Amino acid sequence: MTEKSDYKNQPITVLLGQWRGGDEAARDALFDLLYAELQQVSAAMLRREGSVSLAPGDVVNDAVIRLINLNQIDWQDKAHFMALAARMMRRVLVDSARKRKAGKREHHKVTLVSRIAGDQPQSIDLLNLEIALERLQEINPDHAQIVEMRYFCGLSLDEIAEVLSTSTSTVQRRWRAARAWLRVHLNE
Repeated sequence: MTEKSDYKNQPITVLLGQWRGGDEAARDALFDLLYAELQQVSAAMLRREGSVSLAPGDVVNDAVIRLINLNQIDWQDKAHFMALAARMMRRVLVDSARKRKAGKREHHKVTLVSRIAGDQPQSIDLLNLEIALERLQEINPDHAQIVEMRYFCGLSLDEIAEVLSTSTSTVQRRWRAARAWLRVHLNE
């Protein structure tokens, strides 16, 4: 049996592989190692959103539970893990917004500040963004995945290209197309 301290010296890709192989101690060590980074991503999401009663730790904890429940994911690297973690955090926020909306007769708009619609910041309703991303996912899953990784996880275009095993220029083209598509559909 491996000592807990031995896991802290392991590279993230090794821990991901050990977790995939069923090693729960490696999984726990991975979350310990990346917890501060996950909280930073969560805090950035919450700052963009505005009026939400969740703390960054709450969002991370709910996302971690969802990640654990996914079971046998073929983790490629840290960027792949962070992209999926950001997707889970987005779902936590969307679920929270839906619960608040269902529990109230008057709904206060939940917004994200985004530059998706152009150079000027634009407030976007989180639920409308989720609906638009679901539509984009049906039409073009690659474009939706790039939006998730870029906007919610904060990955650079180079990091996204690495996760998707494609060129940066391809990711740039898809990112521009996805932004244009979202601009049209969020203004409907």
